[in-house]
Amino acid sequence: MTTPATRVAIVTGGSGGIGRAVAERLGAEHFDVVVHYSGNADKARQTAGAVSAAGGRALTVKADVADESEVAALFDAAVAEFGGVDVVVHTAGIMPLGPIAEMDLADFDQVQRTNVRGTFVVDQAAARTIRDGGSIVNFSTSVTRLQQPGYGAYAASKGAVEALTLILARELRGRDVTVNAVAPGPTATPLFLDGKPQEVVDHLASLAPLERLGTPDDIAQSVLSLVDARWINGQVVYVNGGIA
Repeated sequence: MTTPATRVAIVTGGSGGIGRAVAERLGAEHFDVVVHYSGNADKARQTAGAVSAAGGRALTVKADVADESEVAALFDAAVAEFGGVDVVVHTAGIMPLGPIAEMDLADFDQVQRTNVRGTFVVDQAAARTIRDGGSIVNFSTSVTRLQQPGYGAYAASKGAVEALTLILARELRGRDVTVNAVAPGPTATPLFLDGKPQEVVDHLASLAPLERLGTPDDIAQSVLSLVDARWINGQVVYVNGGIA
């Protein structure tokens, strides 16, 4: 197998939070990075600038991850600009919260469309496009173990992500492509912090033996480890400071 001089990564949800941290870390490793975004072009451009400053090249592409035509265009853009795809890190997702008995079914449907269908569509494109020797990293959540009230729809979507991850790893037999999922615990991102009172944040920070929230950089470090590891495959890696 011939290894390209520069590896190419697509990072979905790269406009902020964990996605931006992952994109920057890959840029520091001299990857060419396609920064995907769904709505905030300015933040995506900021991430691209950070990737360039870190040492990589960057391209921003807008797409709805649950739309197969738009995701196909995202992958086509990576191939056209950088020559191929070696790594796909799928961080894009949404997290509407609410008790199961009270959640509007439209909200439930939206989280399943984005988190489950979106993962399926991105993984399908990745499986068709990624070069041999590559890596796919999906995103689950430690809530699948913590069973926190209010997270039913979100946890259900991420349980599906885990199943897709483990099966895809086995379907790509013979191509030297690893497929894993990262399952972060409470992490200080806008997605996690939005709408939570400070006392709730403080309580969640106290749960882990390390007595703090995770940071986007903590999660990005775990992603890079999985990208570089060639003997970790078909696994869900819990990155939560020991909370679960």
